[in-house]
Amino acid sequence: MLLILTFFLITPVALVTSVYALVSFDGSKNVGEVIGESTENLISAPQSGVQVFASLPGQMPSVDMGSITADARTEIVRQYLERYNSPLEPYAGDLVRIADKYGVDFRLTTAIAQQESNLCKKYPVWTHNCWGYGIHSAGTLGFNGFVEGIETVTRGIRENYIDEGLVTPEEIMSKWVPHSPGGAWARGVSAFMEEME
Repeated sequence: MLLILTFFLITPVALVTSVYALVSFDGSKNVGEVIGESTENLISAPQSGVQVFASLPGQMPSVDMGSITADARTEIVRQYLERYNSPLEPYAGDLVRIADKYGVDFRLTTAIAQQESNLCKKYPVWTHNCWGYGIHSAGTLGFNGFVEGIETVTRGIRENYIDEGLVTPEEIMSKWVPHSPGGAWARGVSAFMEEME
């Protein structure tokens, strides 16, 4: 009983004291000042006007990571070709380099190869033509190797399609494979390009 009585007597006193302290304290006055502290500088350093400069070392310390100049796009294409087990995988750098040379989206020739030959898994082997480029009823265009094929096809896309205003897969399809039912060719090429983003 004594404990309860003590609680009811001390608690109101503690609450009133706390509220009074909160209300009467003004935090904007003398913030950061110590009572009795003087702001007068008793010690002043001489100001000679001399500025001190330190020379930089002849050789700055650095960490050499070797030559890391690989284009991320090459790695994107390489991983894409690897995922589909394509014989074009060793030529990922050529696909990007030649696309840059002709100002063609680096993903386009790879996406067309995916649409036309399942990334060079289904094509007339002796042609090295994975893109269906120049394959028609009059004959089949062949190349001496994949690099020549990449070069010829990419240059052809630039000169015979992009330079003529056929830029999107849908526009390219209108000339590359105009008989594609319902635009399936363009949808496939677009989807394969998106996989490489």
